[in-house]
Amino acid sequence: MGSQSRTLGSRLLNARRRRFVGRKDEQELLRVALKEALLPFALLHVYGPGGVGKTALLGEFARAAGEAGIGVVQLDARSIDPSPEGFLLALRLGLGLDGTTSPLDFLSRQSRSLLILDTYENLTPLDGWLRETFLPQLPESTLVVLAGRNPPSAAWRSDTGWRDLIRTLSLRNLRPEESREYLTRRGVAAAKHQAVLDFTHGHPLALSLVADVLEQGSGELGFDPGSQPDVVAALLERFVQEVPSLTHRQALEASALVRVTTESLLAECLNLEDAHPYFEWLRKLSFIQSGPVGIFPHDLAREALEADLRWRNPDWNAELHRRARGYYTRRLQETRGWEQQRILFDDVYLHRHNPMVKPFLEWGETGSVFGERGKPEDHAAVLAMVEQHEGAEAARVAARWLQLQPEGLTVYRGVGPQPAGFMLLLGLHKAGPTDRAADPVAQRLWDYAQRHGPVRPGEEVLLFRFWMAASDYQSVSPVQSVVFLNAAQHYISSPRLAWSFFTVSNPDFWLPAFAYMDIHHASEVDHVSGTHSIGVFAHDWRKQPVAAWLEMLGERELATELDPAELQSHRPVPLVVLSQPEFEEAVKNALRDFVRPDALAQNPLLRSRLLPEPTPKALRGALWEAAQTLKASPKDEKLYRALERTYLEPAATQELAAELLGLPFSTYRRHLVGAVERVVKLLWRRELSGPASSSE
Repeated sequence: MGSQSRTLGSRLLNARRRRFVGRKDEQELLRVALKEALLPFALLHVYGPGGVGKTALLGEFARAAGEAGIGVVQLDARSIDPSPEGFLLALRLGLGLDGTTSPLDFLSRQSRSLLILDTYENLTPLDGWLRETFLPQLPESTLVVLAGRNPPSAAWRSDTGWRDLIRTLSLRNLRPEESREYLTRRGVAAAKHQAVLDFTHGHPLALSLVADVLEQGSGELGFDPGSQPDVVAALLERFVQEVPSLTHRQALEASALVRVTTESLLAECLNLEDAHPYFEWLRKLSFIQSGPVGIFPHDLAREALEADLRWRNPDWNAELHRRARGYYTRRLQETRGWEQQRILFDDVYLHRHNPMVKPFLEWGETGSVFGERGKPEDHAAVLAMVEQHEGAEAARVAARWLQLQPEGLTVYRGVGPQPAGFMLLLGLHKAGPTDRAADPVAQRLWDYAQRHGPVRPGEEVLLFRFWMAASDYQSVSPVQSVVFLNAAQHYISSPRLAWSFFTVSNPDFWLPAFAYMDIHHASEVDHVSGTHSIGVFAHDWRKQPVAAWLEMLGERELATELDPAELQSHRPVPLVVLSQPEFEEAVKNALRDFVRPDALAQNPLLRSRLLPEPTPKALRGALWEAAQTLKASPKDEKLYRALERTYLEPAATQELAAELLGLPFSTYRRHLVGAVERVVKLLWRRELSGPASSSE
């Protein structure tokens, strides 16, 4: 009969084989085991989230065993009653046995058998019976493969007998080259591959569904999940089988939005006092993974959940962003060091879909390098990098700064003993005139600051003088991404920061990223280093303090269409930077106008960094709070009383104030002058550090 005898099943099998790619290591593991005279393991447990390709791999296992002449029985637990009788019945049917033949007797007569059980999570009630009763009765020539969403239960791992007889395979997404091979087999043009990979992350089911969409001739170059809700819904159905309540769904959506979910963050996102039950529910889901600081979803589950939320409920998506951002903003003020850096990256992660941020950070690889304070033995490697990329003169300048401010060196390490990159941060406020003059770039930037906003005593000026990756220089890379995050960390943790200057090669490329951050291009101080054109991006943190900066970034977070030029032209009204004499005069005028809100509204302190908001009420509050510090001190209480009777609850005249206080006028005036001086001094220190600083 020739080809006419082929069945539909054989055609299906051939079609599946043509589209099957990857999993070579997993297939080789099974082939080698089946060839051994004594099986090296009795049980192979394959697990992974829905749609990751477990069933397809089991099909390849069965095919390979069949070609080797080994008997195979495949069972799907979805069609098995979860009872010993139901399981044995399904096994008899799978083996083609009648009701009188024991499956165990039949298998014992085979030289080698492969028993495959798919969707094992459906047999959870039978887990103990299979482990302790049924499987131990199988002949040692039978290899059992269990496949499900979940790893083996603790009982399997703690059993000393099974521990040596079981192998586990955590099935991951296909590698990029395997994904591209699959798309090629499906007839997807190479130009479309990267867009597909960006969404699917190599998840087999997602690759298949997206290839189906592209095969339908949409004409699109890539794939936009927002325009394909049916594809996303199909993926979510594989990942999320049941959501018990609305709050559970919101917990799931929050976990997809943030980089890592902790119980405290989840409580804030859901506005709950106790989020423990929902956190525990999340961590038990098959596509949720645990890390050292929290839990996070499988990449594709995250993509699908996010795409679904943005399409289905954009208002709730924006609200979740707002709540998460509020949590991070508070934690950034409460933390320092590595913890602050982690929180900062979590905060920046909320911006990952913004088109002005996404191209400038390596979102998936920042964990591949870490930074630590540089040591003297790192200096040679650092200077070699500078000379390689910017020339001998730049290396000479860097060597001098390493001698003067070695504490400013951060070295980034990855795989291998040599530094993967570095950042050299200078405190120009700590450098003397001679040291600044020895570096023309440092001198020009110091002069720029004095022209555009003079540095006041006690304020800091930070210059990110040199930074680079050993191999990629200043291209987008894991080192560059961590450098940018570390720079932001310095902005946040330097309360007396006046100016920051960040140098970059190819400033036109980086302009959108800095415009998004409202850090402007100070083109008048651009310069050349070696063969590179270096641009300088500057920010006066007295005119836009960190709190306002973070709030501004939050407002831009979900914007999808931002123009760098428009961002620069619509900057908020900046704060004023008052010199110390100007500030003192403004405080004295504010005290005189304490009971006159209309006059306070004209005071320049309303546009200083002293106040959390530019209102007469806030200014009165700052003056009142400063005065109360005098009242709290026994030795200064007399100063407070003079201040109170003159400005806070004023008498008609200063003479009457002295009389009410029972003081000679000269003594009263001395107390008043001392009180004003103390208030000015306290508020000046707050002006330098910002309104969030603690009072004395």
